Amino acid sequence: MTSADRFDRARAAAIAAAIACVAVVGTGLSLSIPLLSLEMERMGLSNTWIGINTAVAGIASIVVVPFVPRIAARLGVMPLLLGSLAVGGAALVGFKALHSFAWWFPLRFVFSAALGVLFVLSEFWINQAAPPARRGLVMGIYATVLALGFALGPGLLAWLGTGGWAPYLAGAALFGAGAVPLLLARGLSPDIPRHGGRGFLGYLRIAPSATLAALVYGAVETGGFAILPIYGLRLGLGPEEAAGLVSVAALGNVLFQIPVGLLSDRVDRRRLLLAAGLCGGLGALALPLGAGSTPLLWAILLVWGGIAGTFYTVGLAHLGARFEGGALAGANAAFLVLYNVGLVLGPPVVGGGMDLASPHGFAWTLAALFGAYVAVVGLRLIPAAPAPLPRA
Repeated sequence: MTSADRFDRARAAAIAAAIACVAVVGTGLSLSIPLLSLEMERMGLSNTWIGINTAVAGIASIVVVPFVPRIAARLGVMPLLLGSLAVGGAALVGFKALHSFAWWFPLRFVFSAALGVLFVLSEFWINQAAPPARRGLVMGIYATVLALGFALGPGLLAWLGTGGWAPYLAGAALFGAGAVPLLLARGLSPDIPRHGGRGFLGYLRIAPSATLAALVYGAVETGGFAILPIYGLRLGLGPEEAAGLVSVAALGNVLFQIPVGLLSDRVDRRRLLLAAGLCGGLGALALPLGAGSTPLLWAILLVWGGIAGTFYTVGLAHLGARFEGGALAGANAAFLVLYNVGLVLGPPVVGGGMDLASPHGFAWTLAALFGAYVAVVGLRLIPAAPAPLPRA
């Protein structure tokens, strides 16, 4: 075996380990989100308090994630990943052990901060190890596996039930299982240099196509998916049909990741993101056309959900092509921070849009978010006019 073959095998093993880790954690996360919400409802808490506690997750990521590259440069990527898995699993068990709502705020903060560390470092590892010519494909595979992991969590919760210790222990066990592929790939984790990163605004200025894609996708994903069942009810669908609309959009997200990732390896990713923004806006505007036909609404949502999901995949691949080392770790952190800002802003913006113009204000607000992205990034891609030649 040549040295090139050994390098390729080590690279593939590193990518597989990071993807397997984040997929297992994604399953545990998707199990915990509805579990904690249902538990708070059983406590007799209002929807407002449930929403406030859930919002702590986004705040934790925004506060903690910018410091992750610096901490990982000092402690090492692998020790920080393993430590975050241990903290995440312990915090999840803590929700059951400390059955007092006051404790759930620091627990939610710690739990979400650990998840932020895991996602930043895993995505950095995958991006760093991905072959440049296949980076889009690798990120598409990552996003597909992660989406499948998110889909498994609620099903596992339905099987275990929401009472007692079983779902909490199962979630913690999934976090523990995430350490197995990491330990098998020990020695392959990348190092983060202590120098070479940039400030948050630096990444936003240098790579606006990717970083703003994270912001828009976070807002569209949470705002769109949270309000979509209500939109379905306003269109006259039954509760089950309305809830099923989210599954249709999520299926599109799964189906589009790898094909679009492959495409991004062959074209300018900035222009691909711009095209995705334009199609996402047009797809949102097309949603009212499905108001009288459920099959047509499903078809529109399938394509729209797939296009919206590619913002995350192509954005990460674009960062991997632009940065490396400490700069790439910082870029991944900035990407995740903006994604979480979108998570916080999306539901009130999209919900408020539907309140202003029910029901189709939902679709128009989503289109406006994509339109704003297209306007900002499109202007950045317009080449500057050449300066006039001086007169003789």
